[in-house]
Amino acid sequence: MDLNQVEDSEARFTAYVAGLGRVIGQAVRMRPLRDYCTGLMLPGERKSVEPMAARTAPARTAAQHQSLLHFVGNASWSDADVLAKIREMVLPAIERSGPIEAWIIDDTSFPKQGKHSVGVHHQYCGQLGKQANCQVAVSLSIANHAASLPVAYR
Repeated sequence: MDLNQVEDSEARFTAYVAGLGRVIGQAVRMRPLRDYCTGLMLPGERKSVEPMAARTAPARTAAQHQSLLHFVGNASWSDADVLAKIREMVLPAIERSGPIEAWIIDDTSFPKQGKHSVGVHHQYCGQLGKQANCQVAVSLSIANHAASLPVAYR
C-alpha cells in the first residue's frame, strides 16, 4: 500500500466518523466515537471496551477504558438514526458498482467467553461449528455483486 492510499483511507475514515458524529450529537462524544470505531477496526480477538482501550491508548488504558465505557453505556442516540446515516454515507459508494440486487436475511453468532452479555446462551454457534456460549443476531443487508451493507440488526 503506498502513502497516497494510506492518506486516502485516513481521510475516508475521518469523514465517516464525522458523519456519524452529526447523528450522535455533542462534540464531546467525537473523540470516544473515533476511538471506538478505531478499536473495532484494529486487530484483536475481543472487541469489548477493555481490550479496545488497551489498543487505542496504551499509555492511559484505565482512563480510556472509562471513556469508552461511558460512551457505550450512556448511548443516548438512536441506533436507527445511526444506521440510517451509515446507509446515507455508504450506499452511494456501493451503487457505483451497480444497483442493489438482493436483500439478505442472516443470523450471525458471536462466541462469548462469559455469560454477562445480553442474550448469551449455550447454543449452536455457526462461527465455531458447535454448541458454545454465544450471542445470535439477525441482520438484514442489501447487496449487489460488489458489496453488501447491513441496514437492520437485532
